[in-house]
Amino acid sequence: MAISLYDLSVPTYLQTLGGVAGFLEKALAHCSECNVQPGEVVEHRLFEDMAPFSFQIRSVAHHSAGAMEALKTGVFNPPGRGGPLDYAGLQKLVSETKSKLEALKPEEVNALEGKDVAFQFGETKIPFVAETFLLSFSLPNFHFHATTAYDILRSRGVPLGKRDYMGRLRIKR
Repeated sequence: MAISLYDLSVPTYLQTLGGVAGFLEKALAHCSECNVQPGEVVEHRLFEDMAPFSFQIRSVAHHSAGAMEALKTGVFNPPGRGGPLDYAGLQKLVSETKSKLEALKPEEVNALEGKDVAFQFGETKIPFVAETFLLSFSLPNFHFHATTAYDILRSRGVPLGKRDYMGRLRIKR
């Protein structure tokens, strides 16, 4: 069975983004139950030298919808700092990211197979083709940041489990 560029990327992004949206909802409910302001979560870090929760969520968006946009433009840059986002803003970012990915058509994505794309930061350019960019760079980064966001919430006592992370499985129908 052949697998297309669309099949190996967009449904995977959407599945995990569904999990991220779900655990953001559970965390909000947990904050309410524990009388904690959601804003306390936004800048929480697992360790002092790690990026905060807000960066993890921004990176999930950047390494999914942003990666798909990079396939079109041929250039992927590190995520910018962007303006400050509160908890609701992070939830909105995840929702908007899902909408962007849902709008992609398989034939549109598959037409990008074999296209050159470079990860560029400063003067440094790391060359890829679309498939290796997604499989060896963006998807691993996407899952790293989604997992780190999950771990930050777990460290704050949010009752999450593996199924919360996994999102809706794509089972045989």
